Amino acid sequence: MRDINQFTITEAVKKSFRTEEGSRLKFLLETFIEHLHDYTRETNLTHAEWIGILNFLYDCGQISTPERHEFILLSDVLGFSALVDMINTRGGATEGSNLGPFYLDDAPRLHLGGDLGKGREGAVLLVQGQVRDSLGNPIPGAVIDTWQADSAGTYPIQEQASGQDKYDLRAIVTADDNGEYWYTTVLPKPYTVPYDGPVGRLLRAGQRHAWRASHLHYIIRAEGYRPITTEMFFEGTDYIDNDAVFGVRRSLITKLEAVKKTDILPPTDVKPDAKCHFDFVLAPAG
Repeated sequence: MRDINQFTITEAVKKSFRTEEGSRLKFLLETFIEHLHDYTRETNLTHAEWIGILNFLYDCGQISTPERHEFILLSDVLGFSALVDMINTRGGATEGSNLGPFYLDDAPRLHLGGDLGKGREGAVLLVQGQVRDSLGNPIPGAVIDTWQADSAGTYPIQEQASGQDKYDLRAIVTADDNGEYWYTTVLPKPYTVPYDGPVGRLLRAGQRHAWRASHLHYIIRAEGYRPITTEMFFEGTDYIDNDAVFGVRRSLITKLEAVKKTDILPPTDVKPDAKCHFDFVLAPAG
């Protein structure tokens, strides 16, 4: 390696890893090294810029907690998360969208027709739909894992210091024998992504806004099917065409409607003010 230079170092680094020939790890690692080195040469990266990047990543790690993942947020605002979602939407399934930095994998159970809002201020929204396979058949017992912001655009997990329960406004609902689900919740409002950390500094430096369109988060699972992570958006709401994390897809936008006295609704614990309908489609596993 005594004759190494800026043009031969890439191959030297690749060869230093003794990964299995033909493996996915070898492909991912070597491609990453190639692109990283090409970027460095193309931009003539200075020492100050190099250490600035490393410090930025360090700061992302320092502010991250089990309840807030700054690296996911960074991935979101760079469109990295959206691109991965787009590439991995297959088999006629519902399009994927951002996981976001506030997901918890142990949400409490909520019965069909239960109220996720727990009396919070704001319009009560009935969310209902069906989970089907790519051939249109209902999927009995599909699991709907959902979480969201409140009517002020805040996730309870962000307000634990003021006594909020981090499990509020998140739940797991199991679809019935016809794959149908329904529950009530508070209609969420737009909000800014966390702006008090390194990702916020990046957005300000790039003169970008931090607003997200109103949405509900979902992970949908069923045995024998590929799970999907996605979001539901509302037609005609703010930031639907310039969401800060590029999460909106045309197929993920649903219509909000006022509830009328003549509407036939499923049984719910709380009377809704508005309603929306959204069906999820899962593709077979494998």
